[in-house]
Amino acid sequence: MKKEIPAPVIAILAEWLPAFESHAGLDSLFLYADAPGDPPEGSKPTKTQAWLRRTNKETNFPLKVLGKLIESYMELPIEKEIETDFLGNPVPNSKLDFKRKLITVLERCNLTYIQGGHISDGRSMPSKSLSEVIRDREIPTIEAEFTRALSNINSNPREAVSAACNILESVFKVYIEDEKLEMPQKEDLGGVWRVVREHLGFTPGGIADNDLKKILTGLLSIVDGIGAFRTHVSSAHGQGRKSYKLKPRHARLAINSAHTLALFVIETWDEKKSASR
Repeated sequence: MKKEIPAPVIAILAEWLPAFESHAGLDSLFLYADAPGDPPEGSKPTKTQAWLRRTNKETNFPLKVLGKLIESYMELPIEKEIETDFLGNPVPNSKLDFKRKLITVLERCNLTYIQGGHISDGRSMPSKSLSEVIRDREIPTIEAEFTRALSNINSNPREAVSAACNILESVFKVYIEDEKLEMPQKEDLGGVWRVVREHLGFTPGGIADNDLKKILTGLLSIVDGIGAFRTHVSSAHGQGRKSYKLKPRHARLAINSAHTLALFVIETWDEKKSASR
């Protein structure tokens, strides 16, 4: 089932976009976002509202159009977020106000803007936490896979599953490189995971608490499951005679599992480094 642009978001865009764009500017913006059809007739607010409603009706992925429409406003350069008059005094910044209103209404509609003009409706709390950790560490390879996973959940679940597996591989490889460990001869998911889990002590036999042991055993299974999932159903490999009917909910399960494990590894890594200081 496709996710349409919610009515509150349409209302905000119809109210604010006409203040910043001319008729020609609106036409150019909607065409850039691959909105369907020719520009509707009417005033700028009427045109904006009509084009967004048409997008909901005539496109398979309306949120893709929305992401491109608001990209330049959501990614407003920091130097343009603060405006001053000729005396250097701060003045109201209407574009920044618009950005804040967009963030608020998107959150209210359970949507999240992702850098690069993407809108996700499948971002869970583990994903949010991992996103913050990735940004803080400034690891572009992991951030790229994170964005690819979230932005493809609904439109291309096979691609999302592939990215979920790549997130784990990237986290494990960064760990091995930063800790100056020996990279395994076979640098697949299973190979790099064995190095990381041994170095971090992720072995069920070394834990006395039975409940924690069960959880850790489940985490170990996640890596095997996600690796096999990518092999059988993702875009990383060709398909044989058997075709899996992969749904967004399947991709979301793989992504959330990968994110939970990646976050646990990073937090354990940080704790281990703090203890050694």
